[in-house]
Amino acid sequence: MPPVTQALLIANVAVYLLGGAGMVPLDDLALWPPGGFESRFAPWQLVTYAFLHASLSHIFFNMLGLYMFGAEVERLFGSRFYAAYYFGSVLSAGLCHLVVTGWMGGSPQPMVGASGGVYGLLLAFGFYFPHRRVLLLFPPIPMPARVFVIVFAVLELGFGVTGTQAGVAHLAHLGGMLGGWLMIQYRRGGFPFRR
Repeated sequence: MPPVTQALLIANVAVYLLGGAGMVPLDDLALWPPGGFESRFAPWQLVTYAFLHASLSHIFFNMLGLYMFGAEVERLFGSRFYAAYYFGSVLSAGLCHLVVTGWMGGSPQPMVGASGGVYGLLLAFGFYFPHRRVLLLFPPIPMPARVFVIVFAVLELGFGVTGTQAGVAHLAHLGGMLGGWLMIQYRRGGFPFRR
């Protein structure tokens, strides 16, 4: 397994285990919305939130996605750009979440999870390996990666707009994809960047 993907897997699992043991200040690392009388927002939370997970199933599915898509994307990008790409997606997801919750007057609950980075990786995988077969878990349907990415993006948009599955930051997932798309454009010398 490539080094950055392996390090991310280890770090996420370690933080989850240490957090469960009360050895990590979870409230200081989760992404809190800014503003309000007793705002708990801090700039570092735009990265640290991605190492926290709310439950065993939450971390399991995020790490499964990181494992499935991250190794292949890291081999393609190289470790250095891959790390920038992943954290660009994480940052974009966090900013998107803050903008959307601020605009919609969302709940003052913190956001946690690596999903924004994983959705960025999913986008890169579908972009660079569009015909590779990917298997949905529920229901187990094989499909090309490009279709898989489109299905997930449409579902996230629908869930985010309708408020389905409250407590899940669906539009932040799309923010991770947006950050990934911008990084891909930068890598290719396309819009909005020129090299």
